[in-house]
Amino acid sequence: MENLDVQKWMDKGIDFASSYGLKVIGAIAIWIIGSWVIKKLMKGITALMLKRNYDESLQKFLVNLLGWVFKILLILAVLANLGVETTSFAAIIAAAGLAIGMALQGSLSNFAGGVLIMVFKPFKIGDVIEAQGVIGKVKEIEIFTTKILTPQNREAIVPNGTLSNGNIINYTAEGTLRVDMNIGIGYGDDIKKAKDVLMSLLENNPKVLKDPAPTVAVSELGDNAINLVVRPFTNAEHYWDVHFETLETAKNALDEAGISIPFPQRDVHIHNVQ
Repeated sequence: MENLDVQKWMDKGIDFASSYGLKVIGAIAIWIIGSWVIKKLMKGITALMLKRNYDESLQKFLVNLLGWVFKILLILAVLANLGVETTSFAAIIAAAGLAIGMALQGSLSNFAGGVLIMVFKPFKIGDVIEAQGVIGKVKEIEIFTTKILTPQNREAIVPNGTLSNGNIINYTAEGTLRVDMNIGIGYGDDIKKAKDVLMSLLENNPKVLKDPAPTVAVSELGDNAINLVVRPFTNAEHYWDVHFETLETAKNALDEAGISIPFPQRDVHIHNVQ
């Protein structure tokens, strides 16, 4: 009786091996080859991201995300080779993905915005930008947000979704900036002399560019002064240096030249009525 039971189980084992042995071997082969292909593919994607200077945080996130996607597809391929019905698995994955997508709608929007920023590169780390009511130097571009360091040394965190969909002013994209200043002189002063004094200051400042050439011109005949616009060009990193230096040296140079810088005044007439 025992021999018959052993023989029965051996026959079942042989039948199982003959029926599923090739499928198991095929599944193992698919897993080994698929894993090798995924590894090579991920190396290629990583190299491409490095070549295009993708943000490091975004690189890691995308590599991990794509790695899991490829592994899930590989598992489904192995199960399908074994004869397991994968339709239900695909439906479960799709439903889970939809639920997660709806729950994280805002986060996905920010993620998509981060991808757009990295692909189209409206700015990069170190650029000075103005966006969403914030102005400052881009400190870090993360997956969901961008960190901006304001002139007051405050860190502003802006969601990438709104950042990528709004207006962005990049002050350092061209490498140079025009410094706009207004300086008033009195109506009794010599306009040409004042312009020559200011232009000489700009031409002798090594931080002011020769091309494009600086400009000094009359912009307005104001209530209390003749207003001159002073517009030198400089490299982006020297913007505030040129701004502050020009205002200070202009005051001293105009004083030495005998040209006044007027300020608002009011004449008061007192009538003594007895």
